[in-house]
Amino acid sequence: MKIYLLRSPKQSKYYYPPVPSVWNKEDVIRMLKSIDRGNPTGKRDYAILLLVAKLGIRVGDIKSLKLSDLNWNLKTIDIIQSKTKSSVSYPILNDIGWALIDYLKNARPISDSPFVFIRMNAPYESFGKDANLHNIITKYTRLSGITVPNGNKQGLHSLRHTLASNLLEQGTPINSNL
Repeated sequence: MKIYLLRSPKQSKYYYPPVPSVWNKEDVIRMLKSIDRGNPTGKRDYAILLLVAKLGIRVGDIKSLKLSDLNWNLKTIDIIQSKTKSSVSYPILNDIGWALIDYLKNARPISDSPFVFIRMNAPYESFGKDANLHNIITKYTRLSGITVPNGNKQGLHSLRHTLASNLLEQGTPINSNL
C-alpha cells in the first residue's frame, strides 16, 4: 500500500479585499427621510448620518468631533483625522449646517462635554472609543423598509463608500485624505 502526502493548495500572494457595498441614491434618501426629527435622538442621528452620507466623515472622527472643530464663520468642520492624523477641512453644507444647529440648539443635552455628539441618556458624555454607531443606521434602514440583499453590508462605512463611488462617477479626482 502506497501512502501519498497531500499538500495544501498554494495560496495566492495577492489579497483582494471585498468590494464594499454601495447604496442606491433612492435608499439613502428613504433612510434619511425615515428619521423622526421631532425628537432629540432623531435630530442627533440625522446630523450624524448626513455627515457620513454627504461628507464621508469616518465614524471615529464623528465620535471625536468637538464643538471647537465647527468653524461657523468659514462654514467648515476642521479636524485632525483619527486614522491618518492629517488635517482635513470639510465644508458645512447648508443642510448639514441646519441639522447641526437643530441638534445643538434643540436636542443636545446640557453638558460640559466638548464633543458635538453625546449620549442622550445620563451621563451625557461622548460615545466613547469603543461605542459602535452601527445601531443608528440599522434602526433607520429597518424603519424605511429597505431590504439589504444577502452579502451586502449597509453600515456607516458603506454610506461613506457610496459617496466616494458617486464622486468618482461624477469625475471628481481621487483624494487620498478621504
